[in-house]
Amino acid sequence: MDIAIVGATGNVGRKTIEVLEKKNISIDNLYLLASSKSVGKKISYKKKEYEVSDLKTFDFSKVKISFFAAGGKISEMYAENAAQKCFVIDNSSKYRMNPDVPLVIPQVNSGALKDMKKNIVANPNCSTAQLVIALKPLHDLYEIKRVVVSTYQSVSGGGKNPMDEMIEQTKQVLDGHKVKSKNFTKQIAFNAIPHIDVFSDNGYTKEELKMVNETKKILDAKIDLTATCVRLPISVSHSESVNIQFEKPFSIESVRKALNEFEGCKVIDERSDGGYATPVEAEGKDETFISRIREDKTIKNGLNLWIVSDNLLRGAALNSVEIAEALIKNKFYGK
Repeated sequence: MDIAIVGATGNVGRKTIEVLEKKNISIDNLYLLASSKSVGKKISYKKKEYEVSDLKTFDFSKVKISFFAAGGKISEMYAENAAQKCFVIDNSSKYRMNPDVPLVIPQVNSGALKDMKKNIVANPNCSTAQLVIALKPLHDLYEIKRVVVSTYQSVSGGGKNPMDEMIEQTKQVLDGHKVKSKNFTKQIAFNAIPHIDVFSDNGYTKEELKMVNETKKILDAKIDLTATCVRLPISVSHSESVNIQFEKPFSIESVRKALNEFEGCKVIDERSDGGYATPVEAEGKDETFISRIREDKTIKNGLNLWIVSDNLLRGAALNSVEIAEALIKNKFYGK
């Protein structure tokens, strides 16, 4: 198996390398690709140093799978050309809503991979991925009618520069210096910003609309969903407060059991001080953690959840590699 990683020097690219190493996928040749300014940099994989090559000059016929982890503009420029020569797993938003491209969380809808028409598979938005993997087993049992979600998202969702700026702003505030934001619309240190991505005409941000549209495409178009997405001064891991209304009655015990038994989910819900998951505990973990499971008495068949997951893993690198595993397992569906 020969594999390429586009955007290998970025947050998601490096995390993809870590996941590939952890899962011990058999790779004959690994090609690490980035812009010309990163050419020559070295990245370690299985105790061997690999030199970063120039994306512009790379021949994708050398590989079977390419992971694109460099943003929508790069995917727009290179993904379709690459897909003529190999399978592309794209982490950007470029192809997510394309009807010819499956949007996949393997535990939820791996069957969609059979419908590939462009040799491109889209990876969901990070906030969508952790939400839907928790919704899936509950939807199968009780049929979800409506979801209201508020997210509390880490700065790593915006990339390395926002992460660095959060640290710098924190130092500035503690030193009593004036803060000037570069990668955020307002000060992020010791603050909360109810704004991720650009605004649409209806007042929702693009991040919020991604959650709506992607959940419908992955899980069920009949589900009504509304979202408010907030950026917090947290390095890694996204949290979500989720209110669900089902068509059918449920019990808390059966909800816990369904979530705990579903691949990729783990329930931590002790109803005591510290008996719940936070972003710190989720960082570096593969699981999506579900806590604060309780009935919403204000609506019929209502449930509240707290969901936490490492956004660089479940929302990006881990899900991408699991897509690759599904393709390999099914022998690329005869292609």
